[in-house]
Amino acid sequence: MNITFAKYDMDTGYVYAKLSDGNIVLIDCTAYERAYAENMYQRSELDYLIYNDPIGYAELVMEGNPQAYLKAIGNYHGLNVLG
Repeated sequence: MNITFAKYDMDTGYVYAKLSDGNIVLIDCTAYERAYAENMYQRSELDYLIYNDPIGYAELVMEGNPQAYLKAIGNYHGLNVLG
């Protein structure tokens, strides 16, 4: 099934995605972020997708394997403290 339309509703915190078969999927963005984002870089990437590419965000959720995507973009290296 393909996603034909997706929109983020700021008031509810959901992405509404319409599938090619006519079904509508509601994605709770806050719950999804809590479940899969391990650091602020991954959260910011999900936030970017929510606002700028809601179809891409819905596809990421529907695929069911966000860890591979988030690991690739959200590498956290920490701060190197010079002593």
